[in-house]
Amino acid sequence: MTGRRRKPEWLKSRPPSGERFAEIKRTLRDRNLHTVCEEANCPNLGDCWSGRDGPGTATFMLMGERCSRGCNFCDVETGGMEPLDPEEPDNVASAVDEIGLDYVVLTSVDRDDLPDGGASHFAATIRAIKRHDPEILVEALIPDFEGDVDAVDRIIDAGTDVIAHNVETVDRLQWPVRDRRAGYEQSLSVLERIADAPDVYAKTSLMLGVGEYDHEVYRALSDLREIGVDIVTFGQYLQPSRSHLEVFEYVHPDVFDVWKAVAEEEFGFLYCASGPMVRSSFKAGEFFVEALLRDGADPAAARAAAEQHGTTE
Repeated sequence: MTGRRRKPEWLKSRPPSGERFAEIKRTLRDRNLHTVCEEANCPNLGDCWSGRDGPGTATFMLMGERCSRGCNFCDVETGGMEPLDPEEPDNVASAVDEIGLDYVVLTSVDRDDLPDGGASHFAATIRAIKRHDPEILVEALIPDFEGDVDAVDRIIDAGTDVIAHNVETVDRLQWPVRDRRAGYEQSLSVLERIADAPDVYAKTSLMLGVGEYDHEVYRALSDLREIGVDIVTFGQYLQPSRSHLEVFEYVHPDVFDVWKAVAEEEFGFLYCASGPMVRSSFKAGEFFVEALLRDGADPAAARAAAEQHGTTE
């Protein structure tokens, strides 16, 4: 493939703006905190931070702004790892309080340089948030911790409400999409550990447009549901720069609608957020989980609550 494909109209996003955007950015900078929204150049940053679909939110990225791995789809810098900030857990908890969030999404860089991959630090942040307010719902998007089940258990035991780990793509394309240290079976083992835990929802995400075939996506959904994953999201892969993996295809929104129906109606996932601009920590998923856990809604009613907010476009 030569040259970059022109983005279709459905992928045009609005630039970040507004008082709420400025407020969240100021709170994060004051506490030396990072977000995956900024580090990975998320296309939804303007909507989420500006509060166009609610009060405004951000996904906190723990353990620094540099990753020990080099996935070819990701815009986070690689290498040059720094010591963990022991004040980060409390800083995140106070930022959550100041921003006024009742649903918090945490993620992190990979830290293969640390003995437990940073799981203890991740868990300490979850506990700090829960100490500030036990009613806050916490979603953790975790690395694979090199398949270390003890590390995964630390996240589970911290009182996390939703634990996500992304397979990112179908089995055949794990490389070149992901770092060679990642792998499909290893990710499935992490997700199965989460799914087996009581009182925790297991979640994952796949990108479309990297060269996958429909039958491979179908197989991935089957594998994920078989091990008990509850929630899945689909989004369009967007090339962060010319040095990253090229976009194979811009997938039409109608195709995302089909995969949503397949996931929910055929495979029985509790919820599927699916659309070109959907990312793993997309707000529709938050509305769904809140309806389940706060309102006691059944999955069908919770899905309706999520769709009502119009956040899957």
